[in-house]
Amino acid sequence: MHHETVRAAYKELEREGLIRTIQRRGSVVLEPPVRRRITRGVTVTRDPARGYVFPAASRPDEPWQVHGQPFRKVVPAPFEVSDQFELDPASEVLRRRRVTSPAGEPPFQLVDTWLSPEAVRSAPRIADPSPGPGGYLDRLEEAGHGPIEWEETFRIRMPDREEAKLLEIAMSIPVLETTIVGTSALTSKPVEVTIRVIPGDRVELAGKLQRGDSAQWPVDPVEPPGAAA
Repeated sequence: MHHETVRAAYKELEREGLIRTIQRRGSVVLEPPVRRRITRGVTVTRDPARGYVFPAASRPDEPWQVHGQPFRKVVPAPFEVSDQFELDPASEVLRRRRVTSPAGEPPFQLVDTWLSPEAVRSAPRIADPSPGPGGYLDRLEEAGHGPIEWEETFRIRMPDREEAKLLEIAMSIPVLETTIVGTSALTSKPVEVTIRVIPGDRVELAGKLQRGDSAQWPVDPVEPPGAAA
């Protein structure tokens, strides 16, 4: 095979994020990723065995797995987190990090949950390696912050080097970032910020459009301006 053909094929695979460089093995070709179609909603559900389930993640009954070892650490917070918590830029905040996916699939999402210093003081168990059944959210609500209300935002961006490594993707693949801010019913202030990073080629979001009151069927015909004159 002509070397120019090989080079062109390599560049195309690299562009699609299917080339990964592994130390002492060189470049390997990855399997094309499975794209998950998620019907986008705004309803938070609850699984009796796991606790709260958010719409960007999975069905309540879908089994998921953790890649590597989840870990927690107090680290300098990014601006969007320190701003939500009304802290000085780069203030140190507890971060709980995990990489998860549907069972049997490669890494699907990198999840960083940032917990405010006030939240940790009022619910110390959220800083434990295992916060217990229902996770940190149940501990926060038991400490008086419930019912927590959430607001979510989306953006598309490029991954940084650490994110690409943890998600096993090329740095040329854009990612979907979702940010969920949980606000305490007790203080009316954010107590947790969860940032999910999902490879752009692994997911597509879908939603069902609904007719507003003015668009209910049957509709009136459109009258051009001045038609009634």
